[in-house]
Amino acid sequence: MDTSTQITDAPPPAPQPNPAELKRNARGATRPGDRIFLGLSRGSGIFLLVIMAAIAVFLTYRASLALSKNHGNFLTTFEWNTNVTPPSFGIAVLAFGTVVSSIIAMVLAVPVAVAIALFLTHYAPRRLAGPIAYVVDLLAAVPSIVYGLWGALILVPHMTGLFGWLNDFFGWTGIFSWDQGAPRSLLTVGILLAIMILPIITNVSREVFRQVPQMHEEAALALGATRWEVIRMSVLPFGRSGVISASMLGLGRALGETMAVATVLSPDFLIHGSLLNPGGGTFAQNIASKFSEATEFGRDALIASGLVLFVITLVVNGAARMIIARRKEYSGANA
Repeated sequence: MDTSTQITDAPPPAPQPNPAELKRNARGATRPGDRIFLGLSRGSGIFLLVIMAAIAVFLTYRASLALSKNHGNFLTTFEWNTNVTPPSFGIAVLAFGTVVSSIIAMVLAVPVAVAIALFLTHYAPRRLAGPIAYVVDLLAAVPSIVYGLWGALILVPHMTGLFGWLNDFFGWTGIFSWDQGAPRSLLTVGILLAIMILPIITNVSREVFRQVPQMHEEAALALGATRWEVIRMSVLPFGRSGVISASMLGLGRALGETMAVATVLSPDFLIHGSLLNPGGGTFAQNIASKFSEATEFGRDALIASGLVLFVITLVVNGAARMIIARRKEYSGANA
């Protein structure tokens, strides 16, 4: 066959797209449906920012009304007396209790949640993984007050054995010393919060681990890696950002949990050196317990404490985003 004939009969090369047109299409939509969707999505994002700004303005305004009449140091005062003249209130105990109980919850919940997620995705048979995942999903939907009632009626009475053991072996540290009081302490609250945030962290981590590229795991197995080495070298690096995001979701619920903490904790305005002795308080618990009977000024003071919790939540989420952004290039998501 003649070579020239083959060249003549060959189809013309496909036209190359204009780079300028591609850039213009990437910046803005050209079709009506794309323009509508772009406008709706952009408007939703702007609307969310407006809502956040409105909340911040409202909290700041109402907080300023209370802080202008406060005769105590709002950051260091160990009391909450808004019905006396002159009023004196502070958030030292509330900030301490909120941070400590949330840290306890995270320390207990995150390792267990990641272990459950790895078991469901890489170890458990499919017939077993399905029912377990379903039960975990149900736990995430249980209302807070149900957890609180379970904590008050079941968890608190059964904490005496654990508290006694901690006092016998670690009481010398001061942190785990116990004066035989009711176990309605920050440690009990932290354990309850850990149970509450466990399903959230587990569900998100499980879905992240399912997205690990199969080629990564097969390559590690082909090199002779064991099951744990595959998880350590392929699964965990890929899912690190997702686990951090899941942990921040759980931390957000732990910071703002109200009814469960109010049901279990015996509040007071003292900072105890031991995590086992009853007492302490959190922002959400204090607002829930005092808001209904507070005066107008007392509500402004509670809103001021809510503003601090709002700022703490924003800082935590901002720090999480920074951590995720720094580790994104090492996660394997772009491979």
